[in-house]
Amino acid sequence: MSNDSLDTLKDRWKQYMTKYLAERDKERKEEFRSESGIPIKPLYTLLDLEEQGFDYLRDLGLPGDYPFTRGRDAMGYRENFWLFQQYAGYGDAEEANKRYRFLMEQGQSGISVALDLPTQVGIDSDHPLAEGEVGKVGVAIDSLQDLEAIFQGIPLDKPRQISIVANAISLVILAMFIALAKKQGVSTDSVVLRIQNDIMKEFIARGTYIYPPRPSLRLATDLVTYCAEYHPPWLPVTFCGYHIREAGVNSSQEIALTLADAIEYLDLVHERGFNVENILPKLAVMLSVSVNFFEEIAKFRAFRRLWSRRLKERYNIKDSNKLSFNLINFTAGSTLTAQQPLNNIVRVTLECLAGVLGGAQSLFASSMDEAYSTPTESSVKVALRTQQIIAHETDVADTIDPLGGSYFVESMTNSLEQEAGKYLDKIEELGGAVRALESGYIAKMVREEAYKKQKEIENKERIVVGVNEFVEAESGPIETFRPPRDTGERQKRKLERLKAERDGKKVRQLLGELERMAETDENLVPILVKVVESYATLGEICDSFRKVFGEYTERNI
Repeated sequence: MSNDSLDTLKDRWKQYMTKYLAERDKERKEEFRSESGIPIKPLYTLLDLEEQGFDYLRDLGLPGDYPFTRGRDAMGYRENFWLFQQYAGYGDAEEANKRYRFLMEQGQSGISVALDLPTQVGIDSDHPLAEGEVGKVGVAIDSLQDLEAIFQGIPLDKPRQISIVANAISLVILAMFIALAKKQGVSTDSVVLRIQNDIMKEFIARGTYIYPPRPSLRLATDLVTYCAEYHPPWLPVTFCGYHIREAGVNSSQEIALTLADAIEYLDLVHERGFNVENILPKLAVMLSVSVNFFEEIAKFRAFRRLWSRRLKERYNIKDSNKLSFNLINFTAGSTLTAQQPLNNIVRVTLECLAGVLGGAQSLFASSMDEAYSTPTESSVKVALRTQQIIAHETDVADTIDPLGGSYFVESMTNSLEQEAGKYLDKIEELGGAVRALESGYIAKMVREEAYKKQKEIENKERIVVGVNEFVEAESGPIETFRPPRDTGERQKRKLERLKAERDGKKVRQLLGELERMAETDENLVPILVKVVESYATLGEICDSFRKVFGEYTERNI
């Protein structure tokens, strides 16, 4: 833009402000701000980007090029759509197998395995603490036998990607998949397995940890380095800002905490002598998609840019192309309401659209009844169809980064990067994510932001349709899903049969060897594969680790 044109724009902007906005804004009491507290102006022009020092080539560039503001893939969705995914699993392995077959018949291209709470914290279905929780929020996996049943008739190389939410138990689940690939006769090179494996976010927000942070990170790093060496197509860790956001933080805090966690893992990988540059392309990042439409789109763009710039500098990355990563977007469960649940279809649609416009490689759509329970088949189908309609009936995927160059989106992207950078700098000052966690800084951040949001809802400063405004008398309960009542008893019977039929002496011998290996610095995957192949249970394996590492108890700081 020429200097004369820029001067003309400035003059016309002043006239516009005087004529339309100045007087009207005096009468307005509330100030427009994004969820992250960034002021939102009534209108954005080229002048806003100029004030921020925006440089097209440095800050925006082209799709598929550093700093990846416009997306990881040079061709966007013109070559491949994002992965359509649903987070699914309930009951026992046989019931989960039926649901995964159903979803694939409906056109889902990937499988995402949800685990029940006993499995996530490393206890078997016959443990007293598992009573009433078996198969409730996911499928129960007590041994390799269950994983075999989950994928009965589904070769591991059939889905475009298999995702599993395993964190504290991720190394055991990895060993099970390696063993299952052998049993199915499927080459691991033809399988794309994504294991969440982000134990840090469990300490920050979700709570399904087992061991203290340091040994937990050791197990996570074992997984990353083993996959880097022996299973390069697999995605060995997904850094999860999603759960941290669901706990209450805002967009800029979600960016900062996710990136701080990633740095903690990558530093450990680097300390082991592995080249971070070679591991970076296999990493995935999972972020929340909330209903703050434009801020969410800007968040994904800001995250890619900050990730690229910080990691390039920290690890002296020579090949900038290695700084791309798989972006996984999951629509926000916290935005779903039990009141007027059909409204959730609209919320999820907007969130899916924001995820697509933000450049996701995989997208999980929540179902409208998840405020009540595990979704029914009909609600799961609607959530899947939502993504398919966006992909096939709209033009949002026809061009790459269609909102690139929007004055508002680019300005919001710049602001979010700056705000997140400040939080990240503070965490670095404290010594990194683990030290910031131990100091109570992160917990305080989460609590304060969650409290602030709740007060805004209670004071009607934040309108939630059907909850604090446009409220209706309840029309009665909707149809909800209930897992089979006898799941727990069936799992107990299966465990009893398994223990009676397996070679108990071999299991005890291998568990003893696992304990001895856990006290060394050796990578534990090879011994774990042998252990799971002996049909040792998940609880027995985790108990072996508990003897060595102890258990973590959260402190109130």
